[in-house]
Amino acid sequence: MSATKTDAPPAATRGEGPAPAGEAVGAARSERVSALVQQHGALAVLVVVSVVASFSFDSFATGDNLGNMATSSAFLAIVALGMTFVIVTGGIDLSVGSLFALGGVLAAWGSRHGTLVALLLPLVVCGTVGVVNGLLVARSRLAPFIVTLAAMLGARGLMLALTDEGAETYLIGKGSFLAELGQGSTLGLGNPVWITLALFAAGAVVLRRTRFGQHVYAVGGNEDAAALMGVPVARTKVLVYTLSGVLAGLAGALNAAWLASGVTILGSGMELEAIAAVVIGGTLLTGGLGHVSGALVGVLLLKVIQNVINQIGSLDSSYQQVVSGAFLAVVVVAQTWLGRRRQLM
Repeated sequence: MSATKTDAPPAATRGEGPAPAGEAVGAARSERVSALVQQHGALAVLVVVSVVASFSFDSFATGDNLGNMATSSAFLAIVALGMTFVIVTGGIDLSVGSLFALGGVLAAWGSRHGTLVALLLPLVVCGTVGVVNGLLVARSRLAPFIVTLAAMLGARGLMLALTDEGAETYLIGKGSFLAELGQGSTLGLGNPVWITLALFAAGAVVLRRTRFGQHVYAVGGNEDAAALMGVPVARTKVLVYTLSGVLAGLAGALNAAWLASGVTILGSGMELEAIAAVVIGGTLLTGGLGHVSGALVGVLLLKVIQNVINQIGSLDSSYQQVVSGAFLAVVVVAQTWLGRRRQLM
């Protein structure tokens, strides 16, 4: 006796077939919107805050205020550039604040022996610290948090040893090329701003258009899969931590040139500001996604918020930390939500 054949409902009715074309298009559009918000949301907020501040405060949009804000942002931006490469690989670098201060002291001390020594010394010393960080993270497989925390304490201690516990301040002579590099201007913008823009342009090309940049993204996306594909994981990690150390030292040297002295109290908490700027700019703390332009936008947004608080006048400077922390928390929550939403699409 043969079994009675029943007609099965269409696959789409059972929910097993492909989704209707309209739903697929809608999902793709929603994913694109989520990606745009995740990557460029900070830029939109920066524009809105700047426009509102321009109409609210007469001195905000003046050339002097914008120029000072751009110059003061340049040093943090250079540190954030190196931090971007580190975070994209899924790491973290807590030593950059101390390396920034150490680089400034070394540049001021080396200026007595010429501009070349003043520039090379912080790059070599801070870059060496970055190499050690990278080797311990990549080869010894130690946690980046612990390794760079130790480097932060060591660099700060070395800086204090060079300055007799901060009692001695090295000065940079007026009229020297190093002082002109930090205090001079070209086409109405301070020289540190032009140097920062050049570094970010080079960083964008390296991260997006080179094999090394592809390796950085691959390591941050899935380290085990990257190793199976032949990506030199350990070498990539060493290079990004070295780059972070070199850029932190360079930022410190430029800051010392701007102030004409190696100030020992600078750099405290700068590593947290750099991390905040990078994350606000759209780089995921888990790695694998990010871009250098976002870090620049994040730095500018933090500086604009600080400037607005200063413009208000009635608020204490500590509110800058409160606002920055609250904004960072909102951004991290938004990034997590957008990331999960894109995974479900």
